[in-house]
Amino acid sequence: MSNLLLLLLLLLLLLLLLLLLLLLLLLLLLLLLLLLLLLLLLLLLLLLLLLLLLLLLLLLLLLQQQLILLLLLLLLLLILLLLLQQLLLLLLLLLLLLLLLLLLLLLLLLLLLYYYYYYYYYYYYYFYYYYYYYYYYYYYYYYYYYYYYYYY
Repeated sequence: MSNLLLLLLLLLLLLLLLLLLLLLLLLLLLLLLLLLLLLLLLLLLLLLLLLLLLLLLLLLLLLQQQLILLLLLLLLLLILLLLLQQLLLLLLLLLLLLLLLLLLLLLLLLLLLYYYYYYYYYYYYYFYYYYYYYYYYYYYYYYYYYYYYYYY
């Protein structure tokens, strides 16, 4: 009886562990979605800033001020490089999060396979042999009483 309780406790613990892993995966997916939204907002901000700078450059071209135009073009290039660096860092972070998500899914799959192939088959055969043991014990007991009754 205690073995059965131990089995049930182990199965419950494994189920809780799998549930925690699934919740962690869900949290990771939500974090990934938030990061994607942040990336999209950054891209929109970049486009808006570039459009404003281009409008400013066009105004300066109309006013024929060459030195200010050159400085603004350099500023525009600097902003583009900085935003490109931020975008690359965000993409790298997204790739790392995806890799972590794949590793967690692989871990979950391995746990499920372990549960299936170890617990299911092991305890199936364990109860099978347990049943056979009691069957033979009963059989032996039956013949013992039969011979006892027969001889006496």
